[in-house]
Amino acid sequence: MDITLHNTQSGKRERFEPLVPGEVSIYLCGPTVYDFAHIGNAVPAVAFDVLVRLLRLEYPKVTFVRNITDVDDKINAAGIATGRPIRELGERYAKEYQDDIAALGVIPPDVEPRATGHIPEIVDMIETLIAGGHAYEAEGHVLFHVPSDPDYGTLAKRSLEDMLDGARVEVAPYKRDPKDFVLWKPSTPELPGWESPWGRGRPGWHIECSAMIRKHLGPVIDIHGGGSDLTFPHHENESAQSRCVNGGTPSVRYWLHNGMLTMGTGKMSKSVGNIVTIRELLSRHDGEVLRYALLSGHYRAQLMWNESLAQAQSSLDTLYQALRDTDDGSNETAASYANADTDAFPSDVVVALCNDLNTPQALAAMHALASQARRADSPESVRALRAKLLAGGWLLGILTKPVAVYFHGVGESADAMAPDVVEARIEERNAAREAKDFARADAIRDELAAGGIQLEDGRAGTRWRRV
Repeated sequence: MDITLHNTQSGKRERFEPLVPGEVSIYLCGPTVYDFAHIGNAVPAVAFDVLVRLLRLEYPKVTFVRNITDVDDKINAAGIATGRPIRELGERYAKEYQDDIAALGVIPPDVEPRATGHIPEIVDMIETLIAGGHAYEAEGHVLFHVPSDPDYGTLAKRSLEDMLDGARVEVAPYKRDPKDFVLWKPSTPELPGWESPWGRGRPGWHIECSAMIRKHLGPVIDIHGGGSDLTFPHHENESAQSRCVNGGTPSVRYWLHNGMLTMGTGKMSKSVGNIVTIRELLSRHDGEVLRYALLSGHYRAQLMWNESLAQAQSSLDTLYQALRDTDDGSNETAASYANADTDAFPSDVVVALCNDLNTPQALAAMHALASQARRADSPESVRALRAKLLAGGWLLGILTKPVAVYFHGVGESADAMAPDVVEARIEERNAAREAKDFARADAIRDELAAGGIQLEDGRAGTRWRRV
């Protein structure tokens, strides 16, 4: 199958071909861990989770690396403000992030490196840049000399003025050029630091990713991803320093950038204060509903986010209802298709994802499958369509629960009404209706509704779900 991806470097869609036949290397910029992750942080995590699932249909070996930035000025500021060591902050919020995106159905990466575990590799890269004339030491700092790289600016395609504004760099007197950026900076006693040839200090943000990529994936990788807000300065600087260490050879073959979530007043950002955390949303919504909402927009598009997730809930209900209508007693979920052969997956869903990860089109194909399954007129057709629906669910990371768990909430909180109690009350209601005691029947419905149980009367009888 042909996979096309929009390459930020070229500005157009390109047919994806890995550098090494049969093998794919992919790196995603992960979070800076100093607080709970907001729902905007989930966009790249979910989008690249779908991409990795798709790539594994076609290629025998896909190595996915997603990093943790656990040393950074924001973490340092949070540590000083709270009086807690940055290691403690990093450990806590890295775990919170992992838990949050796992609740969204995101599969863990093959490698999840942390910046603080790669100080020797960072120092080695900086020494190589100095030796090549691309970096210099000045007053305890080591800076990358931007004019030494003739290709600087080709990723973000920005003017000199935009570069200076976007980088938000300090135009310090020791810089040879205003655009030069920090590779290593000195640390005062209260800040974290490591010994280096330039004194006790800590790495700059950009060099961390370059060193982790080189360590775990090699000097040239297939795909590098992240939010569009990282294109400049982070990815531009990362690209420049890695290219210079490579003797001019680009370190990334396909740059992929996802769009931003907005709250109607600009991108969602902790610094702006217009955020809603994944953790907050999970307290009110199922993680699969949040994932569906994120997939409902194309990964490169700006997605307007609000807390009205009714459409995502309703759409997901429709897909699960198709599984319930075609239930064969197998209790299968999408996870059953994790290692299925390529031909087990619905072609329309695969084609949509191969088209620059068009998840809205893929979801539309899933709903078409659900409709076909309901209309199928033979047991064989029903089984085949149900299997395709579940296989498509695996690619998208949805339909992960048994139908009974999704609708009945088996295993929910201890004070929730048990399924056998609900079924017994429904039987009492049916008996009341048979006896034309509609007041009693309505009272039972109201009692169940007060307990979070919604009844659905149909030709097949009365079904129920937790709401």
